[in-house]
Amino acid sequence: MKKIAIIEGGYSHEKVVSLKSAETVFNNIDLNLYTPFKVSIDEEGWFVLINDKKIAINRTDFSFEIENKKTTFDLAFIVIHGTPGEDGKLQAYFDMISLPYTTCGHLASTLTFNKYVCNQFLKGFGIKVAESVLVRKNEVIIADEIIKKIGLPCFVKPVDGGSSFGVTKVKEVKELESAIKKALEHGTQALIETFMQGREVTNGIYLSKKGIKVLPITEIISDNEFFDFDAKYLGQSKEITPADLPKELETNIKSITKNIYEILDLKGICRIDYIIIENQPHLIEINTVPGQSAQSLIPQMAAYEGILLKKLFSDVIEVGLII
Repeated sequence: MKKIAIIEGGYSHEKVVSLKSAETVFNNIDLNLYTPFKVSIDEEGWFVLINDKKIAINRTDFSFEIENKKTTFDLAFIVIHGTPGEDGKLQAYFDMISLPYTTCGHLASTLTFNKYVCNQFLKGFGIKVAESVLVRKNEVIIADEIIKKIGLPCFVKPVDGGSSFGVTKVKEVKELESAIKKALEHGTQALIETFMQGREVTNGIYLSKKGIKVLPITEIISDNEFFDFDAKYLGQSKEITPADLPKELETNIKSITKNIYEILDLKGICRIDYIIIENQPHLIEINTVPGQSAQSLIPQMAAYEGILLKKLFSDVIEVGLII
């Protein structure tokens, strides 16, 4: 049977989410078709985890040895949120050693991981996005000029982070600098975006051998000021699947999701987030390695559609093995 490396961990604060996602994937692999192995990549090193033992991965070819017997993998199922699994680093490495994987490629991963660059790129294709300003580390911050362009309230977030780590809703000019500092603790650059007042929805999508499958739309109603970490993972939100939307708007959002997936040449399971303003969806961001834990949105969307996670993950693995 094909040997599948389910890769968890990472070097960011999102590691805690990755471990939960990887557990879901590991427990829902079709054992009649595949043999799964958990592989941890973090600050401690690269290890395959077998019966509570950590066996070092040979980074030359992503193999490991037990009793002088070498084992290689047929495919990497990447479940690292953040770096290095969602920003293109692992994808580039696997391309170099010719190991197939389940996500989109290096270029698309790198592009989508940078929220500012990705949104500006898609803006050129007619995708509606928020007005934004990019701030780099050690750059002089002129708060009044930024607010003059962006307005208040506004959101400050890491340009290359996820799970809402380092995100602040800024309501007064005096709060901007500390919000930028907080964002830069979680990313290499800070993104300041105009606050978009509207309904927040998200749409899952993936590629199977039968083609692109757009999942149901979920509406997110946070108990907090925005869909922060506590809302996402500690139950402080209502997630309604399918979202109660007019049919025309639902069709439009799904069409935009599919269009973005094709424009960026995405692969694997992705999730695209929007704010609806006056019946027009505005892109927030693209998640190319979305959460798969019990609290995550993709499993909810799949369940409503009647798609077992075993089938969903098998579809993604099948495509990964032939691309």
